[in-house]
Amino acid sequence: MPCHDDRVLFEFLVLEGAQAGLSWDTILKKRENYRRALDGFDPQRAARYDRRKMQSLLRDEGLVRNRLKIESVVRNANAFLAVQAEFGSFDAYLWNFVGGKPIVNAPRSANHVAARTSESDAMSKDLKKRGFNFVGSTICYALMQATGLVNDHFVDCFRYRTLARAR
Repeated sequence: MPCHDDRVLFEFLVLEGAQAGLSWDTILKKRENYRRALDGFDPQRAARYDRRKMQSLLRDEGLVRNRLKIESVVRNANAFLAVQAEFGSFDAYLWNFVGGKPIVNAPRSANHVAARTSESDAMSKDLKKRGFNFVGSTICYALMQATGLVNDHFVDCFRYRTLARAR
């Protein structure tokens, strides 16, 4: 579903980065733990996490306890806030990569769904330039799918038709 809420966009950015190298199911099972531990995915609070807070996150069994992924929450929160300041919202920045409206694909099966595109390549490159990490092109494409920038629902899915019409 198309998302235009900056806090939700930050949530998906964090979760997609945490998912790198793991199954999405693993992250979905930990989502509420992340929400609790990361103050409701508040980027302003996350940007201020200090060494003590990061150590407590690394000890939290409800999270993926990877030091680089935990550190990326703080780094990405700071970069996120800088993008908000520059563009007025992270939403405005992100949706610019798709011209302000969802890309509608017409996949018939999982074999017809891309893992990355020229748009996700451009997004990844720009995010990295702005100081984000855990934002490779495949992660960016997953972020685009999760936040509705791209409609990759199968053509026989009820959601595909609803979203394609709402475009």
